[in-house]
Amino acid sequence: MGVSQRLKGRFRKFLQRPGTTVDLAPFHKRLPAIDAREEALRDLDDEALTAAASEAKDFTEICAVGREAAWRALEQRPYDVQLLGAMALLSGKVAEMATGEGKTLTATVAAYGHVRLGHGPVHVLTVNDYLARRDAEWMEPVFRLLGLKVGWVTEASTPAERREAYLADVTYVSVSEAGFDYLRDQLVTDVEDRVQRELATAIVDEADSILIDEARVPMVLAGSVLTESDPVHEAADLVRGLRNGKDYEIGEDGRSVAFTDVGLKRIEEKLGGVDLYADDQVEQLSAVNVALHAEALLRRDVDYIVRNGSVELIDEMRGRVAQRRRWPDGLQSAVEAKEGLTATAEGEVLDTITVQAFIALYKTVCGMTATAVHVGEQLREYFKLEVAVIPSNAENIREDDDDRIYSAHDTRDEALVEEIKLAHEKGRPVLVGTLDVKASELLAKQLAAAGVPSNVLNAKNDAEEASIIAEAGALGAVTVSTQMAGRGVDIRLGGSDEAERDAVVELGGLYVIGAGRHDSRRVDDQLRGRAGRQGDPGRSVFFVSLEDELVTRHAGDALPRSPRMDIDGVVHDDQVEYAVEHAQRVAEGVNHEIHRNTWRYSVVIEQQRIAMAERRERLLTSEIAAIMLLERSPEKAEEAKETDADVLSEAARAIALYHLDRLWAEHLAELNEVREGVHLRALGKLDPLDEFHRAAVPAFQKVFTEIEARTIATFEETDLTDGWEPERSEIVRPTATWTYLVHDNPFGSELDRLIAAVGRRLSGGN
Repeated sequence: MGVSQRLKGRFRKFLQRPGTTVDLAPFHKRLPAIDAREEALRDLDDEALTAAASEAKDFTEICAVGREAAWRALEQRPYDVQLLGAMALLSGKVAEMATGEGKTLTATVAAYGHVRLGHGPVHVLTVNDYLARRDAEWMEPVFRLLGLKVGWVTEASTPAERREAYLADVTYVSVSEAGFDYLRDQLVTDVEDRVQRELATAIVDEADSILIDEARVPMVLAGSVLTESDPVHEAADLVRGLRNGKDYEIGEDGRSVAFTDVGLKRIEEKLGGVDLYADDQVEQLSAVNVALHAEALLRRDVDYIVRNGSVELIDEMRGRVAQRRRWPDGLQSAVEAKEGLTATAEGEVLDTITVQAFIALYKTVCGMTATAVHVGEQLREYFKLEVAVIPSNAENIREDDDDRIYSAHDTRDEALVEEIKLAHEKGRPVLVGTLDVKASELLAKQLAAAGVPSNVLNAKNDAEEASIIAEAGALGAVTVSTQMAGRGVDIRLGGSDEAERDAVVELGGLYVIGAGRHDSRRVDDQLRGRAGRQGDPGRSVFFVSLEDELVTRHAGDALPRSPRMDIDGVVHDDQVEYAVEHAQRVAEGVNHEIHRNTWRYSVVIEQQRIAMAERRERLLTSEIAAIMLLERSPEKAEEAKETDADVLSEAARAIALYHLDRLWAEHLAELNEVREGVHLRALGKLDPLDEFHRAAVPAFQKVFTEIEARTIATFEETDLTDGWEPERSEIVRPTATWTYLVHDNPFGSELDRLIAAVGRRLSGGN
């Protein structure tokens, strides 16, 4: 990499940081004092070190003791920069630390520190179960020396195992499992059935992914309900075989589709000549439209895969299966029908909370990631979190080439295969990041045809992710992956055992190639950061096509009509380079605006949830239900004199909690309907957010009145003279509950599409 290019990279990094990050000077000042404690701590035996760990009360002692415990337990002495990261976490910041800088050990020191400072219990929130268990077991010897107990929770954990894990000082758990446990705890009728303790401190791993990308994802607790039929499943048969351009038309953005007059007539004839726009056909019309969206817009091996007889959604930010996630509003059922699969139960929503709202329940939140600066403003806006940029332990000597831009997909792909082949023939390991599963499999086939064997890492074999990515730095290895390649797993030059490290270093280290730009610069930076770990040599480059969806969707009007290019299709045009960068910024802006819009609607719901949770807690932990019911029902109060006090208390509590939970579920369903339909009011020049609030606030006020009315009515009808069973009062709860995450509707609401359209118009005007 030339001097000018290196300066350009440093200048770009400098421009990202002014006024947006935390001053590290106060943390640096503590480093000499931490070093000064090292010799004295080293002279202590393990028992004495554990005793010293229990006495630590300030950052200096916490970091010094934490460093010594890590060295004894793992023979890993945290670098000064890792201690800077730990101090940033202890200060409630998001630490930006480059890939390979040891965030796992940094979080361990910080978790210990938060416990010692009285901020426990601490939950380390991860992106998946694998990392939760791996990191807990890996760091357990360190915590043991520090006198702390560590636990972990995965999807397979039983209620008893979860309860024990949450009793630990530090618990490693994926954000979704922690959220589901919170929702389940909100429905218990006995305090002893809870698994979590208070939500005190969260250390968020991959903070940008969880706090921004996953923020608006709702976590859902559902209960079994009986349904006679599935209209969406039936509608899938009606739309199968319809033709694009004749029976329906797809919008320019690829996210909307509508029947033509011809197509609508065909559907109505199949239904026996009905008028789908008649008042009594609303449900059928909705089902047919959802089925059409699934048929025409959702792509197998891009938006979802079919595995083991079920549809599994793909997280577009990670290119991995989105575990336990469903599309909303019948869309999941429509895709299952499209693929000829049996519909899975959706159930009645008993409670739901977004990732963002759940994390906001913690008293203290901090986090770490390799890419935080790009979302610094959003972290401040939504979580009041500041970013601390931690310097690397060793200088980054990775060579970052300018994008190679091609006029079309075929020329880009041909050049990409040739570039990989040349590197492979020399023995240099190559990691290629593709945009989706289909692209990864196509590239693997193209490489095989060119005589280049490769390991494919995508949503279809995510269970093997860690072992595949760990060997991506081996001599001659070619790994083709969807973009988020093995987060949390180091790629060591020469393979996991570094046996051929010297040979790989001689070849220039790991070569990372991006096959197209992602909608987010952060995702591209994460991929690029897989090379150049801890001062290793490495190289990165992105191969971009002007036919890529990012470019056509967000920069089509910004491209010159006749860009300057070579005979082989390589584009050399400053305006084109600007357009590609601009497209990415527009895509990020659109996604941010959709996030902001979604959160505005969620704010009022979360305020209502907190009020409802406070009322529920009083009912669950006190005798207020019995007192209130006896006050409101004088006749029943007289009868209650002959009733055992414990029976009366149990019955009153159970009845009150049942109606509170039932009405909260009904309220959520009503708000969902309002939210789905409120955009139509914008057509009448009304602010949809104001209209939503206008409906949501009085609806919630009615909930409290109705809870009391139903509770009193049930109490008065209940015979307490001969014992008491819930079945007698007809307050039977669902016999089965399950959890899932609602995948963002890939098409968005009408308002989301309006925001995206405005973004495209703005991009065209620049």
